[in-house]
Amino acid sequence: MIDTVFLDTVGLLALWNRRDQWHSKAKLAFSEIVASRHRLVTTSYVLMECGNAASRHPFRKLVAALREELLAGGNLLDPTQEEIDETWHSYARGGSGQAGIVDHLSFCVMRREGISLVFSSDNHFHDAGFKTLF
Repeated sequence: MIDTVFLDTVGLLALWNRRDQWHSKAKLAFSEIVASRHRLVTTSYVLMECGNAASRHPFRKLVAALREELLAGGNLLDPTQEEIDETWHSYARGGSGQAGIVDHLSFCVMRREGISLVFSSDNHFHDAGFKTLF
């Protein structure tokens, strides 16, 4: 069975930005994920967060290209209204080490989909019970 890996903003930005402190680890982890043929998924919210961060960087086109690739493969996951509502409640409570709202939404979608692996080094995912891959 092929495991699914959730792509997080921290991981994607580290992969694309050679000056990121996590770039080497992200690049190695991503190579292993691809070699293992894991299914890669994320939400449009993560991609919008990446797009905001990449707006002044040369990897802006990579964000758009990844969106198209995930969309074409059915790997861009949409949250339900209930997940959006739960996200706001969780965010307001400050759970998972004060994680941001997009992270809280990612947690909801990952739980629904039974995903435990996340391409990230963000400790908020670890605090929420997920396994970060670098």
